[in-house]
Amino acid sequence: MTEESFVAKMASKLGLDEKFIIPYGRDKAKVDIAALKENRKQGHLILVSALTPTPAGEGKTTVSIGLAQGLQAIGKRSCLALREPSMGPVFGRKGGATGGGASSITPGVSINLCFNGDFSAITSANNLLSAVIDNALFYRTTKLDQNKVTWKRVIDMNDRALRSIVVGLNRNGVPREEGFNITPASEVMACFCLAESLDDLRRRIDNIVVGFTAEDEAVYAKEFGVTDAMLAILKDAVNPNLVQSLEGVPAFVHGGPFANIAHGCNSVLATRMALACSEYTVTEAGFAFDLGAEKFLDIKCRQSGLSPDAIVIVATIRALKMHGGVNKKELDPPNVEAVRKGLENLAAHLASAKLYNRPVTVAINLFAATDTEEEIAEVKKLCAEMGVGCAVANVFGEGGQGARELATIVAESIEKADNPPFKCLYGLDIPVKERMETIARKIYGADGVVLTKAALKKLDLMERNGLTNLPVCMAKTQNSLSDDATVVGRPKGFVITVRDFEIANGAGFLVALTGDILRMPALPKEPSAKAIKVEADGTITGMKG
Repeated sequence: MTEESFVAKMASKLGLDEKFIIPYGRDKAKVDIAALKENRKQGHLILVSALTPTPAGEGKTTVSIGLAQGLQAIGKRSCLALREPSMGPVFGRKGGATGGGASSITPGVSINLCFNGDFSAITSANNLLSAVIDNALFYRTTKLDQNKVTWKRVIDMNDRALRSIVVGLNRNGVPREEGFNITPASEVMACFCLAESLDDLRRRIDNIVVGFTAEDEAVYAKEFGVTDAMLAILKDAVNPNLVQSLEGVPAFVHGGPFANIAHGCNSVLATRMALACSEYTVTEAGFAFDLGAEKFLDIKCRQSGLSPDAIVIVATIRALKMHGGVNKKELDPPNVEAVRKGLENLAAHLASAKLYNRPVTVAINLFAATDTEEEIAEVKKLCAEMGVGCAVANVFGEGGQGARELATIVAESIEKADNPPFKCLYGLDIPVKERMETIARKIYGADGVVLTKAALKKLDLMERNGLTNLPVCMAKTQNSLSDDATVVGRPKGFVITVRDFEIANGAGFLVALTGDILRMPALPKEPSAKAIKVEADGTITGMKG
């Protein structure tokens, strides 16, 4: 495929002038955000989420791609708006994020590795601010207290050794405790994904809180005078990336905050671009409904004015069995009783989704070799009882053809729906603890929220600086509805413990840290990186996802 043929094909499918499509090799490109000035129409937005993740896998991205291909198969103009993969999971435990089988986006290896330089730009912009902060501390040109710096360096890699470090040990340095987050947890990433323009991104970076004075007054990034230098690094990155699915559905893949430690959604600009270029845009939010989807709805939609026309929850029979107590090694044999028990987890997410007054459909991501009709019937029975749609989707094996039923049900639910104006789960006129209580009770099924002494002290600091009139981004394990990663299914009789807060003032949310969640993940004992091989001709093999 030549650069010209890819650009021409995508321009035709998207209805864009070729001048807006900037080739990045033969099979990928960026789209100039100036295209939005000429095309502001808006199609229908479909949000894909899932039940609580298990080691059995749910295939949320695979179903998202398959659904978009299914919409195309039934004659609808469709687009994808997805997050970019981080190399942390690619080389760690989870693998990449380009779908699977017949429902994948391409070129998969390029997307999973340093895709068009966006993560590198975000990392460099973040660390430029870090370098300038330490330079100002060295020259004593800032009122920032060196012991109250909250801004951290980042790297797009899982590296537990960098969680806590000491910097400034060189001759004449200013020693202080520091640490690294992973790039998807950077506030620059969050600002990047929520910004509507370069000017909006400038405003957001200016408003980043980097620490406090000795008198506990907030110090902002704008005080260091490098916002425009950071913008210069990010200028090209803000243009959404454009690739395609195996069946030629255009895919905007842009931005990648994690949903367990950040807000978990692709960029607003990519979502707007997809909506302007299609009848139906399929997007996803990280992990399960309690994390990514709640943040998509209560943070991204609140700030942007976007709202979904329909919600899809992905489930697999295998994941339901694990939530029903079955060991991963014993998932192949039929077990209707385990599926029935595991449905409690799915029911919890469906109840949460229905709070937002949008039509909900369950997509059963089919594992054709092991799923039985009896097991599938249990899922359909629950969906009928809860008044939500349900379709079996063989998207891995059959691509768009395997998602025709799902696509038809979702499209019809949108066409028939008389959706009321979108309303967030909570308002900002109530105290922070009540906002968290609302999320914990209504989305997690908790009995309430408890704040440690350290969290109360940090919250008081935020309140004194006028930094709490913001939605709350709950940093919580993805492996459970509770804050205990070992509790599967639908836990009861628990509380959510908030041990600390971080402020993402530029991005526009307050981060509540729960359980043992960390913003720098670690590698497993056997990292996925060890399976990756490069052949003599440069072909890369062994990469998950």
